[in-house]
Amino acid sequence: MRRLWVIFTGMLSGIFLGLFLKMIEISTDIKVYTLLLNVDYFPILKNYNFPESIEFVFHLVISGILAVCLFFIINKYRWNRTQIITRTLFITFIIGVLLYPTTALSVRTPELTSISAMFFWLLGHLLYGLLLSIFFIKSARLFR
Repeated sequence: MRRLWVIFTGMLSGIFLGLFLKMIEISTDIKVYTLLLNVDYFPILKNYNFPESIEFVFHLVISGILAVCLFFIINKYRWNRTQIITRTLFITFIIGVLLYPTTALSVRTPELTSISAMFFWLLGHLLYGLLLSIFFIKSARLFR
C-alpha cells in the first residue's frame, strides 16, 4: 500500500510538472513541455513518432520511479522534515540541470542558450520537488 501511494504521489507530481510546462509553452511558445516529453536522445525511441499521450506516460513512469527511489532514501537515512524539503528540492533541481542539455539533441526543443526556457524548466522542476516533498512528509504521517 505504501509503495503504491508513493508511486501515485510521484505520478501526481509529474502531472503537475507536465501541466505547468504545458501552460508555459501555450502562453509563451517556449517549448519546455516539448522538452519534457522529448525522447529524441534515446537511441531506439528516437526512431518512433509517439503520440503526446504515450510520451506523457513515459514521463509519468519516470516520475513514479524517481518518487520511489527518493522515498527509499528518505526512509533509509531517516531525513527530517527540513531535510526532506531541501534535499528533494536540490535533487529535482539537479535533475532539471542535467536534463536541460538534452535540448541540444532535438530540433523540436528550445535552444540550449535560451535563458527563458532554462528558467521555466528549472522553476518547474523546483515546483515538482516542492510538491513531491510535501507528499513525502504527508506520507510519513500516513504510514507511521
